[in-house]
Amino acid sequence: MHFLPQKLETYLEDHLPEEAVLLEELTRETHLKILQPRMISGHYQGRLLSMLSCLIQPKYILEIGTYTGYGSLCLAEGLVEDGELHTLEINPELEGIQNKYFERSSYRLQIHQHFGDAVEIIPRLDKIFDLVFIDGQKVAYDDYYEAALKKTRSGSVILCDNTLWSGKVAQPAAIDDKDTMALQKFNSKLSKDPRVVMLILPVRDGLSLCRVL
Repeated sequence: MHFLPQKLETYLEDHLPEEAVLLEELTRETHLKILQPRMISGHYQGRLLSMLSCLIQPKYILEIGTYTGYGSLCLAEGLVEDGELHTLEINPELEGIQNKYFERSSYRLQIHQHFGDAVEIIPRLDKIFDLVFIDGQKVAYDDYYEAALKKTRSGSVILCDNTLWSGKVAQPAAIDDKDTMALQKFNSKLSKDPRVVMLILPVRDGLSLCRVL
């Protein structure tokens, strides 16, 4: 869903820094070879993730939902010199394309991949994360959030993708639309959660920005 007129979206995209060749090639290969390529973060959101990461300068980043690794590479741009990005993906078949581009980047040694159920993996990670990016299965957002929150500190930032869900969160959900219902419940919870302050940015499909108190 376009939350802005197409001409304005085009204008915004035209005034972005030029996309890195590595990210451009990753986007192309994702669209050619991977199912549901629209799930890739893309240039505009990628620059936002990079900007936020560079402002925070995290030592440890947790990403839930690697997909083909576009967002991972953008988030890694803000890591301090000895920082680490731990990225979790439920589909092991995506490891090949991830590795292809991670190995060509300057962040290969800082990116640590984990495959399996994020809710089971997160408690085993012996890190306190400065930045968390949640972009996994929508019905599990609350579980991801609660698990990740236990691995943060005051001042940590949690980002949650797709929280506007093509605008469907603002409408009554169909009885069989579990994703929309889960996101509606999750958004309501975040807005009242005393552990964080949050707002939803109308960027692409919605990006919730939370600061841990």
